[in-house]
Amino acid sequence: MSLLATPFVDASTDTVLHVIAAVVLVGSVCAIAFGFWKIHELPVSKAKKKQHQQMGLITALTWIGFLWHWVWVVAVIVAFVDSDQALRRIRDIWREPARTSNDEEKEQASEGVSVSQNTLPEQGDQDVNKEEKTNA
Repeated sequence: MSLLATPFVDASTDTVLHVIAAVVLVGSVCAIAFGFWKIHELPVSKAKKKQHQQMGLITALTWIGFLWHWVWVVAVIVAFVDSDQALRRIRDIWREPARTSNDEEKEQASEGVSVSQNTLPEQGDQDVNKEEKTNA
């Protein structure tokens, strides 16, 4: 059956339906392409909004991401991660002295002392209340 074949009795109805179907098809393809483009340009727009220092790198990775999709994932990571803050955190973790089991035991013991100090006055208050009840 050809594109302009008339399965209906009225040929003008069939032509109108084909035109509507063509418009819907073209509109759907354009909407999908536009959505794909907006999602694909997400790293670049985020980098522009943050005034990212690596704007050229993100743009290049986004364009390469059209061919190799894993490169686009790298562009998203570079755009959304604050590299200065991440490097400072890594530096602080690297410089922090290694914790030993003795340090953890001391910390738990000091926490236990502070908890027991907080509960002692409450127990004393309860004893006073018991004495008041017995005296009354």
